[in-house]
Amino acid sequence: MLEAARGEFIRSLGSTVLEWQERDVIFPVIEARLNFKSPARYDDLLTIEVRPTLVSRVRVNFAHRVVNQKGELILEAETFHACTGLNEKPKRLPPELAAKLAGYI
Repeated sequence: MLEAARGEFIRSLGSTVLEWQERDVIFPVIEARLNFKSPARYDDLLTIEVRPTLVSRVRVNFAHRVVNQKGELILEAETFHACTGLNEKPKRLPPELAAKLAGYI
């Protein structure tokens, strides 16, 4: 769910994760921290909020909040990503993407 939400957030910036991949830019998760606050139930409608918390030369981190239809907090999470090429070697975050992400910090 968190991956899909990040993908939609990137799409809202004007390009898709697949488009970045086609430009030899990917963002593998290198660490994730999850803090479960309360259980989600079957048929709950969940909203996932995503925002960047760090944008650096080769790293980007995202905070996530998952709430149910009553507004109850289900999960808080942070994911840590490296910017790499398809060869999985670190590379500089594209400046145009870094600028768009930085506008949300």
